[in-house]
Amino acid sequence: MMVDGVEDEEKWLAAGIAGLQQNAFYMHRALDSNNLRDALKYSAQMLSELRTSKLSPQKYYQLYMRAFDELRKLEMFFKEETRRGCSIIDLYELVQHAGNILPRLYLLCTVGSVYIKSKEAPAKDVLKDLVEMCRGIQHPVRGLFLRSYLSQISRDKLPDIGSEYEGDADTVNDAMEFVLQNFTEMNKLWVRMQHQGPAREKDKREKERSELRDLVGKNLHVLSQIEGVDLDTYKETVLPRVLEQVVNCKDEIAQCYLMDCIIQVFPDEYHLQTLEILLGAFPQLQPSVDIKTVLSRLMERLSNYAASSTEVLPEFLQVEAFSKLNNAIGKVIEAQADMPILGAVTLYSSLLTFTLHVHPDRLDYADQVLGACVKKLSGEGKLEDNRATKQIVALLSAPLDKYNDIVTVLKLSNYPSVMEYVDSETNKVMAMVIIQSIMKNNTQISTADKVGALFELIKGLIRDLDGAAHDQVDEDDFKEEQNSVARLIQMLQNDDTEEMFKIICTVRKHILTGGPKRLPFTVPPLVFSSLKLVRQLQGPEENPFGEEGSTTPKKVFQLLNQTIETLYGVPAPELALRLYLQCAEAANDSDLEPVAYEFFTQAYILYEEEISDSRAQVTAIHLIIGTLQRMHVFGVENRDTLTHKATGYSAKLLKKPDQCRAVYACSHLFWVDDQDNMKDGERVLLCLKRALRIANAAQQMSNATRGSTGSVTLFVEILNK
Repeated sequence: MMVDGVEDEEKWLAAGIAGLQQNAFYMHRALDSNNLRDALKYSAQMLSELRTSKLSPQKYYQLYMRAFDELRKLEMFFKEETRRGCSIIDLYELVQHAGNILPRLYLLCTVGSVYIKSKEAPAKDVLKDLVEMCRGIQHPVRGLFLRSYLSQISRDKLPDIGSEYEGDADTVNDAMEFVLQNFTEMNKLWVRMQHQGPAREKDKREKERSELRDLVGKNLHVLSQIEGVDLDTYKETVLPRVLEQVVNCKDEIAQCYLMDCIIQVFPDEYHLQTLEILLGAFPQLQPSVDIKTVLSRLMERLSNYAASSTEVLPEFLQVEAFSKLNNAIGKVIEAQADMPILGAVTLYSSLLTFTLHVHPDRLDYADQVLGACVKKLSGEGKLEDNRATKQIVALLSAPLDKYNDIVTVLKLSNYPSVMEYVDSETNKVMAMVIIQSIMKNNTQISTADKVGALFELIKGLIRDLDGAAHDQVDEDDFKEEQNSVARLIQMLQNDDTEEMFKIICTVRKHILTGGPKRLPFTVPPLVFSSLKLVRQLQGPEENPFGEEGSTTPKKVFQLLNQTIETLYGVPAPELALRLYLQCAEAANDSDLEPVAYEFFTQAYILYEEEISDSRAQVTAIHLIIGTLQRMHVFGVENRDTLTHKATGYSAKLLKKPDQCRAVYACSHLFWVDDQDNMKDGERVLLCLKRALRIANAAQQMSNATRGSTGSVTLFVEILNK
């Protein structure tokens, strides 16, 4: 059916164009021979082709454009005729003898254009006559194109202020009246299309209407171009008349398009001064109209206007733009009880952007918008709609983009509440946005309370929310997220040691809820932050006894010991061992022998009980020897115990070459250059001899199993030592 219809339409269009061209040819012949009577006869026949009802708007437009081009030539001919002395008034009478009404009106408009130019009658009278006459065509498509033609030829001939066709004192009203009347009639024709034909063709009709909507919208554009339409005229006459037409037509497509047109074509300052009138129309629109898009565009325009220069900001305050928009949005959401959550969130998002542009200093306004959003969301539970979630992310990102400072955003009490309504995935996205904002702007977050609030905001990265399993989490994404948290922990800094200790405790409380998967990422930065604090505490003004309750290195080390212990449950013994050795070194710098000894003991226990992989053992033993060699805090007895243990571990490694290397490394433990009491030549020699023995044994084993003595690398290394 559809294919046949399209083919038929092509045929009818082709036939129409052929008829039009044939009559146009005869018309040209008549024009060339200055034969007015024939010219009118053939032009009327040519225009009769536009009387068809068989074409869709798109095809009709092709036919109309060809006729339009021919009418331009005819208009030039009429101009020439008047120059030759033919009376324009007679001509205006003459074309009204055409047999059919549609050709008659097209010819009348064409002559009318010349009539106005001749200035033999006031422009307003001719225009009034034409706009009234056009009522003769009530078929929607034919009527719309005819009135579009009238609008086209009259655009440059309106009796506007400063125009050559300017009339008496009331001239602007005449121009406005003409355009408004044409607009009203065109809108009626356009809306009527909706109610013609069977219900099953509703979609087709709506598509055709959307193709024709610009013909109606053009009138509003013409109105906005009239010089004489100043703010007062717009406020008193133009806007109320247009809105009356929009509200009364009770048609969803027309209301949505025309409201958008009003917002787009008239200047921003007009919208600002007539905000109340404009917003008053919204609740009167049909419930199915997509108000969120239209209102969002209005707020977007006003936001851009506010951002364009600071001089316009007083105007916004003067008209109380924020409270008017806020009330209007409240009313719209109330009136449309079944508005999807996406609509409400989009409106609040636009309002928040507007508020941030116009009143950046009024945090209470921004918080009010977020509060209203929370109230709307509270009836919904978690959001399922992806588009709504995206809008929430936009809503939450707006204050970050504006203030570039999370500390300011943390003052918005409703900000975390909005975060509660998004799913855990979106929560993570938002948390990453927040962390990136902190990194980019190098924000200093320097009190424990703010850190607590911040970690509550980014809890999607800190722990699993509502039991979300992490089976489906992408490994690389997870690492990137946790590394961001680690970077954030490193950025938290306060020169006041008491406050810094509180920050560390706050962070610790949050990250320990993260479960075994996250701890290997988050514990190390916390440990190093704490060690930084220990170095701060070693400053010159340190009180060795410390006041009761004040932060001392000892206190920090106790906290560190408990923190590193949490890695046992992961399990991450190698990481824990490295961190214990780092802490031992820091305790050494603080001259706390018992603390350092305790950390070494923990490292040794880990080595004995948890580290079983031979390669990991080799790495661990070299770390232990390296750290022990740098320790100067130990007394003879403690040092001997630890050294003895280390050499014992070295000799027990699985592979002979590994044993040999570990044993000759131990020789360093008995000879430390900058400590005189640590130069024990005998024991150094003992170590090296023992290493030699192991190297010999390794060579013999190689001989027995492979039949060759193997390399002499180990002997060279021992010789170097």
